Amino acid sequence: MKILVLNGSPKKKSDTFRLTDAFLKGMNKAEKHDVTVINVIEKNIAPCQGCFGCWAKMDGHCVINDDQNAILDLYKDADLIIWSFPLYCYAMPSHLKALLDRTIPLVKMKMVQGEDGTVTHEPLADFSKIHTLVICGSGFPDWEGNFDGLKAMCKQCFCGPDMICVPETPLLNVPAAAVIADPLLAKFEKAGEAYSKDFTLTAETIAELERPMISKEDYIRNVNGM
Repeated sequence: MKILVLNGSPKKKSDTFRLTDAFLKGMNKAEKHDVTVINVIEKNIAPCQGCFGCWAKMDGHCVINDDQNAILDLYKDADLIIWSFPLYCYAMPSHLKALLDRTIPLVKMKMVQGEDGTVTHEPLADFSKIHTLVICGSGFPDWEGNFDGLKAMCKQCFCGPDMICVPETPLLNVPAAAVIADPLLAKFEKAGEAYSKDFTLTAETIAELERPMISKEDYIRNVNGM
């Protein structure tokens, strides 16, 4: 299986990527997969300029000559794409959003309407074979409301992906918090092992992965005391 990981954290020691790495470790237990990790912050990806030159060429590439086209080639050949990133202003970091904006060459200008009335662009690549998983970490102490905007965007962009949205992820890089962080990493590894079998995560598993590690009050007190 070809797995493309789009690591959207601007930091090398990423809290969120520790979760993703544990998930991948679980996936690789039963079978070794072909995993490509793109550290997006290290790539030269310009913003989309809205020229629609890609729709004139229709070759699955952007007219801007930077690192995006190589990523597009990996994107359309992947069996699983994992978007891994921290929550920035209730959405994804800007450099990762630039990458997402420039996946437009993988669809056509032609619009189609689904049975539910939703209008989309006709795909140029075969998205039916690509599974999408979003793993997002947040520095906030709780889940409620903080991920709503992101979930709405991902639902539209990725046609209802599996999503794991985790609060309190800065605790993963606090040595003294290992007693509560390590069990969460173990849960992600176990979830990855299960996911590799049928590309599904139960609601119970997602809820367990998204559960805050400590109470909101304790988290705020610790953050404010730093």
